[in-house]
Amino acid sequence: MGESAAELYTTKADYAYLRVKELILSGKLAPGSVIAQAQLARDIGISTTPLREALRRLKSEGLVELDAHRDARVAALAAEEARDLLELRRSLDPLAIALAAERRTKADIAAMRAAHEGLEPLPGNPAYEQLVAHRRFHAALYTASHNDLLIQTLDGLWDKSDRYRRLALEVERGQAARDRKAAEHEALLEYVIAGDADSAAAVMREHIDTSLGAQAAWRLRKHPNPADQDGVDA
Repeated sequence: MGESAAELYTTKADYAYLRVKELILSGKLAPGSVIAQAQLARDIGISTTPLREALRRLKSEGLVELDAHRDARVAALAAEEARDLLELRRSLDPLAIALAAERRTKADIAAMRAAHEGLEPLPGNPAYEQLVAHRRFHAALYTASHNDLLIQTLDGLWDKSDRYRRLALEVERGQAARDRKAAEHEALLEYVIAGDADSAAAVMREHIDTSLGAQAAWRLRKHPNPADQDGVDA
């Protein structure tokens, strides 16, 4: 008999963590929704014990809320968190890209080019795999900074940011906006490869200031309840 999906991972808790995280980031478990733990455990083929361990880990990352009675829900989106994420990324992403331009290696350049190949700006209601591809490109850029603390910090910000990107994409971007993001991705790659730290940082600041995260922060400030945001022009 073949191994179950859960048995392919180091522990069932690791498998549960990755599966539930994917469900959250894909939007299948919506922000603020209650997590029916017994049903979810059955759906992904594990018991509730490793699921609870996974939920505690996701709580530490700010993706899940747990109360004293072990009830669980997906963390809601909040204007304050969207603002905080944007403020951090405005400072850290330009720093990382500038360092990448100064320190990138041949292996880094190969990884960046591979991640950029076939990359498209995120569409409305992106699939989880599309979010992963977007993250892979940006991670290839900031990993080339060779600053371990900075890389760890940006890794920690990314999952939270993806939930706000999905919120912003509820309002479809026009082709001009999508083309601009594609051009920025191309410019970031070219400036890092060329070793032009100042230009790379300048493009990254613009990239963050006009990002989906920035749009989500604006929408949540204007409409703190996401249910009231239908039709908002972002």
